[in-house]
Amino acid sequence: MGGPVIGVLALQGDVREHVAALTGVGADVRTVRRPAELDAVDGLVIPGGESTTMSKLVDIFALRAPIDKRIADGMPVYGSCAGMIMLATEVLDGRPDQRGFAGIAMTVRRNAFGRQVDSFEAPVEITGVDGGPFHAVFIRAPWVERVDAGVEVLGRVTGGPAVDRIVAVRQGNLLATSFHPELTGDLRLHRYFADLVEAAR
Repeated sequence: MGGPVIGVLALQGDVREHVAALTGVGADVRTVRRPAELDAVDGLVIPGGESTTMSKLVDIFALRAPIDKRIADGMPVYGSCAGMIMLATEVLDGRPDQRGFAGIAMTVRRNAFGRQVDSFEAPVEITGVDGGPFHAVFIRAPWVERVDAGVEVLGRVTGGPAVDRIVAVRQGNLLATSFHPELTGDLRLHRYFADLVEAAR
């Protein structure tokens, strides 16, 4: 068997950057826009973008039920920024009609770090990722306000007004970060996810 086949949900957001990062760690990468394309992957990345738009497009492209089923069946999924929002069981400050996949038992506050002009970069230590702090890029990012038992907190903000806010979590085969590792050239989180997908195959 070859390496894991990892899909990137290609409806909206920074799809190209995730494809490049996953390719860089040796994954066989496919873009996913249709249920048949989802069937062909071992794991899925939900990229950063605009979570309310993504929620609508998931329904338009008839992907909600298939993704829900694959998550329930144990498919590894990694969500960055908007992808984190899409994986949360509860979203604060979202639109009333906004729906995600409710995979990770957590409450996420949408745009918690502020507007586009409030974007920033900061070091974040990630449990399970060696090599020192991760250079994290936050763009209109959410943060996690609460997690249930069974959700592992992997990273928190280490300084500034948002100190100690949760920005990286894992629950089983589901991984989420508030920030955008695909924009940094640091491939460690993508390697972490690819290893998770490989272990789940």
